[in-house]
Amino acid sequence: MANDKEASGGLEWRVTVPSGSSVKMESESGVISRAWTWFAGAVLMAKSTVFGFGKSVWKMGVDDPRKVIHGFKVGIALSLVSIFYYTRPLYDGVGGNAMWAVMTVVVVFEYTVGGCLYKGFNRAVATLSAGGLAVGIHWIASKTGERVEPVILSASVFLLGAAATFSRFIPTIKARFDYGITIFILTFSLVAVSGYRVDEVLDLAQQRLSTIAIGIFICLLVCILICPVWASEELHLLITRNMEKLAESLESCIKEYFMEDGDVDGTNSCSQKSQGYKCVLNSKASEDSQANLARWELAHGRFGFRHPWSQYLKVGAAMRYCAYCMEALNGCINSEIQAPKSTKKHLREVCMKLSSASSKVLKELSSSIKSMKRSQSIDFSVEEMSNAVEELHDALRSFPNQFTQEADEPAVEATEEKKHSISVTTTLPAIELLPLITVASLLIEISARIEGVVDAVHTLADLAGFDSVEKEKPLSPTHQEQQDMKAIQEV
Repeated sequence: MANDKEASGGLEWRVTVPSGSSVKMESESGVISRAWTWFAGAVLMAKSTVFGFGKSVWKMGVDDPRKVIHGFKVGIALSLVSIFYYTRPLYDGVGGNAMWAVMTVVVVFEYTVGGCLYKGFNRAVATLSAGGLAVGIHWIASKTGERVEPVILSASVFLLGAAATFSRFIPTIKARFDYGITIFILTFSLVAVSGYRVDEVLDLAQQRLSTIAIGIFICLLVCILICPVWASEELHLLITRNMEKLAESLESCIKEYFMEDGDVDGTNSCSQKSQGYKCVLNSKASEDSQANLARWELAHGRFGFRHPWSQYLKVGAAMRYCAYCMEALNGCINSEIQAPKSTKKHLREVCMKLSSASSKVLKELSSSIKSMKRSQSIDFSVEEMSNAVEELHDALRSFPNQFTQEADEPAVEATEEKKHSISVTTTLPAIELLPLITVASLLIEISARIEGVVDAVHTLADLAGFDSVEKEKPLSPTHQEQQDMKAIQEV
């Protein structure tokens, strides 16, 4: 049995269940109100998602406009290659295979010139070699009869497919020709198993090769002539940026460790900069990829033919060797076990001096690579870093003696009851010294590894032929300085 009545401006339903009790149903207006609330929430959520996505896309375009330009370049290349499909004279020349030129643009066009050259060369050579080999095997198989022909074709596909696939595991071939081998397998398999006659296969191969060549030519033309992005420059800038971040990270870590209490703003700033070494640890894949693509690029700007790109990888490896030690140093700095402030102050100045000198060496090297000029002050900076290392060694040798002497003085007149407490006080300072000595030892190790970076950069300068910077001529002394010099000579 159901009863209805008006309530709250709507209908309220009450249903009697078999047990005799009644259940109050929600009013129609309440259901509509909840539906509108859900719909409004969904619209607001969709609006915030769209605006957030648009904001992130806009920020990405503002941060690196070259990505926006790359999109326009791909559009221009596709528009140019589509002319061969929509223009009747050009279409009659290449036939329906003009679509292969469009596909070539889609798969070959890359962000960098090196990437475009790498894929274009691999696609052209792989298509030409696989097509010629498949046509030859197809011709030989056609002369053996209908029964033997499928056996020869299947065996050739098996052998060449297996050998080409295995070659992709060879590191050198995988790094430089992996894409070409994939195209080789695809092209050979398609042509070898096709049911066309030899003359038809030749015509088909000729048309497809011509359209693929057209697509590759248009890709290279647009990629090189319109705002080119060189992989070599990307690698060059990546190495210099990582070296600067490593220098700032080292200096910030030590500054954060020895920072005085109450400097909150300085702590936050140092904490952000001290994580810069992680960029060095995570950049190996990018360095390898960009160095591989840089080898395919033409000589341009400051980078000549056969530029030593492999030496850039050695510089990056030397920096990562420092960054691994920086990871351990950062772990000690953020450890829960810390030396007391009173203990840190004894090594504060010498540690900060060493970190500043080490950071200065890295910045000098970064500036030298960026300008491709030899630094005249790098030897002085390295010597200054070595002197700071010696000062820290001397400080570490004399540092524990201060606490030992302080602990031994009361032990002369101590009674038997106080001997145990005195022995405890002599061991406590040693325990407090361990975290500080660990940080100092890692700082010395980082300085030693920075010398490896110096050697790698010097080798790069020799191989790449960095320009030598002439030493600046000393300024002529003023009249007052001349008078002072004469007075000193007279004395």
